[in-house]
Amino acid sequence: MPIGTTQFSNFPYYERLDLLLIASCENGSMDPAKRSELVRCELTEPLKAHAFGIDRRNVKDEIDRRADLFDRLLLEDRISQMPLYNIDEVRCLRTLWRFWMPLAMGLVDARDAMRRPVVQGILGGQGMGKTTLARAVTLLLAELDVPAIALSIDDLYKTHTERERLKQADPRLIRRGPPGTHDIDIGIDLLDRLRSRQFPVSVPRFDKSLHGGDGDRVEPVEVDRAEVVLFEGWFVGAQPIQTERFNVAPEPIVTDADRQFARDCNTKLRDYLPLWERCDRLAVLDPVDYRLSKQWRQQAEHDALAAGRDGMSDAEIEEFVEYFWKALHPELFVKPLLDRAQLVVCIEADHSVGEIQGMPLA
Repeated sequence: MPIGTTQFSNFPYYERLDLLLIASCENGSMDPAKRSELVRCELTEPLKAHAFGIDRRNVKDEIDRRADLFDRLLLEDRISQMPLYNIDEVRCLRTLWRFWMPLAMGLVDARDAMRRPVVQGILGGQGMGKTTLARAVTLLLAELDVPAIALSIDDLYKTHTERERLKQADPRLIRRGPPGTHDIDIGIDLLDRLRSRQFPVSVPRFDKSLHGGDGDRVEPVEVDRAEVVLFEGWFVGAQPIQTERFNVAPEPIVTDADRQFARDCNTKLRDYLPLWERCDRLAVLDPVDYRLSKQWRQQAEHDALAAGRDGMSDAEIEEFVEYFWKALHPELFVKPLLDRAQLVVCIEADHSVGEIQGMPLA
């Protein structure tokens, strides 16, 4: 028997929200009764509501605005195109309503308030969902007639030839990724041009599969217009710390050589500060345990191998992930940002989005 709207309030918060969203999909729209219930759901999460500039005075208008967009997505069959939908429909709908949609709409508000394109920085380790987030928000912004582009810190890597020279000068740079392996000047110039609407703009792109997985730059993408830039990466926004912190550092920074490598990466991080200054806001995807990124990377590689694609062994993944932790350890460089970032999103062990908190975008 279908559950009536008046009965939704009998369920726990997340289950109630899921039922409302699924019922709206089945009905083809959100009727007034469901919208009223969604208002009550929104106020159940005061920290999240505050992060997106929602309070008791404007909650009905904001939910109506979000519901109108949701109805448009249903009418045009866009929801089925959202990331995760074909994998986990319920998780997709919940994340869409709680996180992706309010973020996209907040970015439009921020663009309007600033009267120029807005740059949203996104920090997250491996497997945190940075690429999925950027893809989802880009699709939503397109539906709102606000063109957006996704830019990864990976797209700013130095060329393969340049990084080979770096390896010769410093054999510790066995992989791309640590501070010093990016062309910061290109990134600064690119974000400056995007923020000031100096179009067309050539956006660099990087192919990780080239040169046996070492990667190299490929043909840039010409962009004629962008009102939102989603700039994501594993240490976007990270700040240098006091060198004394490395005297007693978390694993896998255990040897004197490890500590020196960490100190050197910390020093090079200062060169990135002008790049971070081009970000208008920073969102941090914060896992309940940073060590989960190793488990998530292993699962991704297992899936690749099962599908007949190239992938790393568990031992190779262990070394790969720990190399990044030795360069910029999450406990040392991400944790301090949680009190400074404008948006902090908890990523649960099952990859779902947990608590969201922060400051309003506009």
